[in-house]
Amino acid sequence: MRSYLLLVAVLVAGAAAAQPKNIRQWATQDVLDAKALTGAHVGISIMDPATGKYWIQYQDDKFFMPASNTKIFTLFTGLQLLGDSLPGMRFSENDTAIYIQGTADPSFLHPDFTAQRVKDLLTQTDKRIWYQPAVIKNKRFGPGWAWSDYADYYQPELNELPMYGNVARIKIQGSQYSMVPEYPTRSGEPLPNEVLADREERANEFVLHFRPENRAVHDFEVPFITGGNEQLLQRLQDTLHKQVGLLPARAAGTGTILKSIPVDTLFQPMMHRSDNFFAEQILMMCSSVKWDTIDSRKVIGYMLDSTLKDLPHPPSWVDGSGLSRYNLFTPRDFVTVLNKLYKTYPKERLYPLFPTGGKGTLRNYYQALPGRLYAKTGTLSGCVALSGFFVNKSGKTLIFSVLVNNHNSTSTAVRRAVETFLVRVANN
Repeated sequence: MRSYLLLVAVLVAGAAAAQPKNIRQWATQDVLDAKALTGAHVGISIMDPATGKYWIQYQDDKFFMPASNTKIFTLFTGLQLLGDSLPGMRFSENDTAIYIQGTADPSFLHPDFTAQRVKDLLTQTDKRIWYQPAVIKNKRFGPGWAWSDYADYYQPELNELPMYGNVARIKIQGSQYSMVPEYPTRSGEPLPNEVLADREERANEFVLHFRPENRAVHDFEVPFITGGNEQLLQRLQDTLHKQVGLLPARAAGTGTILKSIPVDTLFQPMMHRSDNFFAEQILMMCSSVKWDTIDSRKVIGYMLDSTLKDLPHPPSWVDGSGLSRYNLFTPRDFVTVLNKLYKTYPKERLYPLFPTGGKGTLRNYYQALPGRLYAKTGTLSGCVALSGFFVNKSGKTLIFSVLVNNHNSTSTAVRRAVETFLVRVANN
């Protein structure tokens, strides 16, 4: 009997040792030696949250630009600080007037959200409306953003009272167009085989390149310049069709917060389509709620000094979206914050916030693991990232992060290499 038990112990120990060894072999074969990743900087971390043991750690203590994986930290912050609903606006009122102040809620007048409690309040009141600017430390662009992307849909300007997602939505069909909100336009020279909507760098003048023979409907989202308080008030008056007065002095937030929509209604599209604007405004809302001022750097510092003070490698975290190349995180940092999410929030709520195979930014990937992998993508030039959760064939949940920097291939080729590796681990 003693010999038998000894043999069983040896076999069990051998199987336990073989599993990480196989994973290391697969990582080398599928990722590290892949042609698409020749010369790239790669970090891999996979952990079993049930035991806290790592199945593989390859350069997971090295720093990487995470691109949109930064949104995982933004999601964690929003879940921790925003409660159950977004802060739509601060307001107070007396017998004759209502006083309002922006709280950075990106859902206001956004076509993705039919519930518009703030708009309903302002359109239905018979009182005089006065707007008081908030104390805001954020600039219209984040640190390290590419200035030349000012007219690209993924980089709207940031402000305390966004409207329409801070983009003009333009439809072009043939030589006709429509725009919401409306701004001056002019026709640009025809482009070969292309219909395009663009904007002047320093003015809200939009340039439309028509192809009259092309009768298809072409949709564009072009950021507008948010401008100062006067421009903000003009957009608000044009929407409400009533006068809005301006109180000149900026002030810390006062009055009651009017809630707008449930937080997950915003968190899910932020994660599924990797919405940079939503991510940035989430940090700004968190700051507005906690300190009555709008300062993303302050809320980032607060999180790193409190709930995230136990991160294994304190990151350089500068924005909410990951657009900045100043962001630097390690794979183990992502596994750590994902583990906090996993242990804090029920899977029934947490998993749907992440894209799964065949959905969102993973619509062309991980179709072999639908409902078994939930992860956030990240892409910048030379940078590919994927971090999240997957369930292996035996039903065990694993947390992972794979970060790739400085590759000189296509992002698709890099993603396919990482996909081959993770599917192999999940199915074996």
